[in-house]
Amino acid sequence: MMVYSKLLITCLYVFFIMNNNWQSQTHPTKDIQGITSSKLYGKKFCICLTGSVAVINAPTLARELMRHGAEVFTVMTKEATDLLQAELMEWATGNPVILDITGQIEHISMAGERENSKGFADMIIIYPATANTIGKMANGISDTAVTAITTVALGSKTPMIVVPAMHDSMYKNPIVKENIEKLRSLGVRIVNPRMEENKAKIATAEDVLLSVFDFIDLKTIEQDFQNRKVLVTAGTTREWIDQVRFLSNPASGRMGIAIAEALIDRGANVVLFLGPSSLKPSPHPKLIVKHPISTQDFVDFASEELKNGDYDILISAAALADFTPKQIYNGKITSDLEELQINLVSTPKLIKVARNIAPKLFIVGFKAESLLQQEKIIENAYKRLKSSNLNLIVANSVHPEATDRGFNAISNEVFVINSKKEIKHFKLASKLEIAHHILDCVNGEISNS
Repeated sequence: MMVYSKLLITCLYVFFIMNNNWQSQTHPTKDIQGITSSKLYGKKFCICLTGSVAVINAPTLARELMRHGAEVFTVMTKEATDLLQAELMEWATGNPVILDITGQIEHISMAGERENSKGFADMIIIYPATANTIGKMANGISDTAVTAITTVALGSKTPMIVVPAMHDSMYKNPIVKENIEKLRSLGVRIVNPRMEENKAKIATAEDVLLSVFDFIDLKTIEQDFQNRKVLVTAGTTREWIDQVRFLSNPASGRMGIAIAEALIDRGANVVLFLGPSSLKPSPHPKLIVKHPISTQDFVDFASEELKNGDYDILISAAALADFTPKQIYNGKITSDLEELQINLVSTPKLIKVARNIAPKLFIVGFKAESLLQQEKIIENAYKRLKSSNLNLIVANSVHPEATDRGFNAISNEVFVINSKKEIKHFKLASKLEIAHHILDCVNGEISNS
């Protein structure tokens, strides 16, 4: 009996030691922390999940943040857990999930401001944010773990990103728009949905990550474009062959949208001409968006604006077509043809039209090259600057091998060149960061003129 007792005690002791060691081990999921970069090392994020089917994207966002070094914690509403099990988010982050506010006062610990310290989280991300939760946040209602934390975060001014997810009709609802604008006025960053298949779909984890990079490093932005009126062009064009087919290019409009948003951050009033695009700029009282389709539309819109408006700056980032079909066929050209010849004619040059209308306008052009040689890219851009009488030109490569920059990419690498052929090289970064670099150059040129 004594032998069995000693054996049992030994087994229990071994189990206790092994169990205690197992409990103290780092969660295996955290092995991915920092494998992409250390940009978010030491940063702690609280991802708040609400009851939208888009919640299935949350594990991807959490793990992308972790790959850049972040520690991620999750808060979920009951409606979110009806669609995604809390265990999955614990697996994705390696941390327990907060489902309720308990005696541990998690909302204060996570986001509250105390006498000698801030809350645990460096940033709160609501992904996805339903219309219901957005409404509660905007009106100070705190009846879930998520809204308790966001209410405290608004009070402590903890940086917060809201990523709406809802049917397009709900997103267009004036009350929802009002609530979103109210949150924006309180300093909340909004990452707009993508328009695909005629539906408003939640922003990708990649889009949110870029907003995080821009926001978490954001310092007080100098209002150096205050009261300036700026016309920005962005996106692609469609040059119609018949009533269902057109010539185009892969430009997404992301660079021009980033420039428009950076201008607004710096105090400008902006009119944005955005060609066909799945992207939407963040709505703002200082932003007017118009939607030309063809190159001729862009030129006509710009002519009207520049004749009737007192503009200070034109930044032409749109990838306008150089050629358009001489004839647009009625209806749909039959697919039974074995051969079809289409005659193309050159399109009017928006920058030259703008210069003729407004000789004193500060104009920034863009020159995309299907080259990798920096010297050639710079030389061709400078020739364009001189021939088009530009103040600045931004040059970049859209070579097929350069997939991380240029057309349809989320980042860019550019050369900014002035009339003296002084060159500034801005290495690969998010397009919003590149936009601010370009505006620094614009402001420097204007200040020195």
